[in-house]
Amino acid sequence: MGRPEKPLISRERAARAALDVIDVQGLNALSLELVARKIGVRAPSLYHHFKDKSELLSEVALCILRDIQAPFVDPERWEDTLIGLCVAARRTILLHPNAAPLLLEFFPRRIFLEAYDYWTSFCPYPAEYQLQIIEGSEKITFGSALFAAASRSRGIPAMPDFSAADLPHLAGAVRANQHDEEGLFIETLRTFFAGVAVVAERDAKAG
Repeated sequence: MGRPEKPLISRERAARAALDVIDVQGLNALSLELVARKIGVRAPSLYHHFKDKSELLSEVALCILRDIQAPFVDPERWEDTLIGLCVAARRTILLHPNAAPLLLEFFPRRIFLEAYDYWTSFCPYPAEYQLQIIEGSEKITFGSALFAAASRSRGIPAMPDFSAADLPHLAGAVRANQHDEEGLFIETLRTFFAGVAVVAERDAKAG
């Protein structure tokens, strides 16, 4: 029998199969045997592409992040465009709540380096604020996504029930919130960017 025209296994195909398993059965259920069965090969074949399960999981994390669809870039609306990218990233991660913890363990920041360079090329703020913006927007986005994913994968609310009588100030804040989960995330980003603008203006005036 001749060889198939296309290899039965590629790193991405195996990682996508692993992601499918994690989505349905959870991260703890993943095994190389399940992945191999899903793509119709024997488990030892996977070792030609991955030295161990950890390397496979790292590739799964890459797959999730590669699926993020960047919005149309409008340099005149830099903040809105960056917020759109953050929303797209959060939505993509939340498509796979069971796999989200992999982003914390195997965060492949190297794949974002060109994107960071591109976004800073038309950032309206001076260079001394740009790394702060990258750090802040990244941490808000991934922190929000990971917390939301944890609650979804466990089937619990993002804000647990509590007694308003015992925690009246928190209860007041919850009542005053007019946003859904994603809307609150967006407003958090806007508050962060507003803070950057205030600091940049203050520093400019101080000379």
